[in-house]
Amino acid sequence: MDLINELFGHGKDLNSLQMSVRAISVFFIALILIRFTGMRVFGIKSAFDTCIIIMLGAVLSRAVVGASPFIPTVVGSAALSVVYKIIALLSVSNQAISHLVKGKPLLLYKDGILNSRNMKKCTLSYGDVMEEVRLLLNQNSLDNISEIFMERTGKISVIEKSKAPEKQQS
Repeated sequence: MDLINELFGHGKDLNSLQMSVRAISVFFIALILIRFTGMRVFGIKSAFDTCIIIMLGAVLSRAVVGASPFIPTVVGSAALSVVYKIIALLSVSNQAISHLVKGKPLLLYKDGILNSRNMKKCTLSYGDVMEEVRLLLNQNSLDNISEIFMERTGKISVIEKSKAPEKQQS
């Protein structure tokens, strides 16, 4: 027990060895918690996913610098991860929960008409939308575009109009 106290220290008066041991320990704890929460945290990156990343970083950092007791801080981080995982699992089977915590895609453009109300909700200008069309499709007009959405992740998706199938020559 004395070795653990010597390695981890107490409070904010930590030496370099104690801070290093705490940092290495928290690294592996964070890795375990992030693996527990699932890979969607880094793949999808909705506000829901970003929230757990920020919260875990903020809470676990307190354990590294000694601003909060080590074990209660780790337990609090584990509790956050469990709540995140439960909500994520519930949102898979319940669309209302999914829309509440992850949001819904917003239609920005359809068949020649910009949805200015949704663009305002997303704080997007016409120039922002056109920039994405140019970046995604290398086009500088909406002539060949069927729909544009602001996805739950904050990314813009662009759907091209279907091209008529070519007639076969006989």
